[in-house]
Amino acid sequence: MLDVPHELVEHVSWLIYDRRREVKSRWRRLGCFKQALLALAHLRKNETFAQLGAGFGVSEATAWRYVDETLDVRAAWAPGLREALVGLGDGDFVIVDGTLIPTDRIKADEPYYSHKHKKHGMNVQVIARPDGTPLWFSRALPGRTHDLTAARAHGILQACLTRQILVLADRAYQGAGSTVHTPYKHHRIQPPQYQRFNRVHARLRAPGERAFAQLKTWRILRRARCSTRRIGTIVQAVHTLLTCSYSG
Repeated sequence: MLDVPHELVEHVSWLIYDRRREVKSRWRRLGCFKQALLALAHLRKNETFAQLGAGFGVSEATAWRYVDETLDVRAAWAPGLREALVGLGDGDFVIVDGTLIPTDRIKADEPYYSHKHKKHGMNVQVIARPDGTPLWFSRALPGRTHDLTAARAHGILQACLTRQILVLADRAYQGAGSTVHTPYKHHRIQPPQYQRFNRVHARLRAPGERAFAQLKTWRILRRARCSTRRIGTIVQAVHTLLTCSYSG
């Protein structure tokens, strides 16, 4: 059983069908619908390629190729940063936040170790609407990357500044710029107006957590076993699947 809409599987299978026609693919052991189902099972349930192969009657290598092809097909539909901000401008606001996608790494892989989360992983940034709907997910950077550093590296702050879009973010983004609003730091004696600002800010920013909550309903992003170079592609692919779910 797979807890995704039948329409979503059909949508992915049509994209695979177009891809096969484009590359003039020869006969495959699995049809487009079953390939889509196999790939979605991998993303949704985080099953290994050996388990997928056994369930669908193909080899482990074939299951890997099917998933890899489907990820590339879906990720190609993910919007770029400028495209995601189309329609937003002066007077609008977005929520920017970062999360860690846990990975299986060893202790020697220092760049991937997040001291904040006490685990290895990859840093991913999100731009979300005020209701928490994700507009854009970044490529993945090593887990020890600070959120503010990641936001600058991806061009998020400059893009929002150019369009004069107000950004709500947590304390990790303090010092980001004039259009980025973060909570005031806690002090032993804090003025009442600071406390009120922090409460309002937290209430407006809270829906942004929904973007990552939706992302991690796809269990592969709770503990990724793949190469760190593929995590960005997986995030982009899952984003397009979430977009299909919202539009449906």
